[in-house]
Amino acid sequence: MGSFSIWHWLIVLVVVLLLFGRGKIPELMGDVAKGIKNFKKGMTDDDAAAADKTIDGKTVEHKSDEVR
Repeated sequence: MGSFSIWHWLIVLVVVLLLFGRGKIPELMGDVAKGIKNFKKGMTDDDAAAADKTIDGKTVEHKSDEVR
């Protein structure tokens, strides 16, 4: 009951292939890779935008008229 034999893994593999099909699994992995690339690109764009803001050297201070 503790470990799975090779037959268990083969049955699981057959079921997965029947559910998703042979061509669907590589397509899903390609979509995952594209998502990771877009995420990394977005992170570098955010870092570049933050660097551009610090290059200007301009800061805006906000003073509230609200009395507490």
